[in-house]
Amino acid sequence: MSRIDEHFHEYFAALDRSGQEDRCFLCRRTPAEVKRFFGFDEDGVAIEAARHGLEDIVLDASDIMSYRGERPVCAVCQLNVDAIQLLGEDQVVQRLYAQMAQRRAELWPDGPPAS
Repeated sequence: MSRIDEHFHEYFAALDRSGQEDRCFLCRRTPAEVKRFFGFDEDGVAIEAARHGLEDIVLDASDIMSYRGERPVCAVCQLNVDAIQLLGEDQVVQRLYAQMAQRRAELWPDGPPAS
């Protein structure tokens, strides 16, 4: 199986696991939104390259979304996880998640925000 075939299989398997949504499971960004976050247009060309004095800057690989995990995850969320781990804040995130899941009324004095 070629690398291209392998990537297609990973992509479609991830879409199946995520209910056909090509979005980051955590932040809900689309691949285009992730590219924009990093300063690239959908075609991989840097946005406002001339304004910033950049030449020939193109996002060749589109490794901005991973489809290999249980759900799709974007590079922005992966960077956030990396930063949390580097800061040693893993336990804080786990406690915050528990508060959000089990005691959300304590976090929102006037009740949880409308969905």
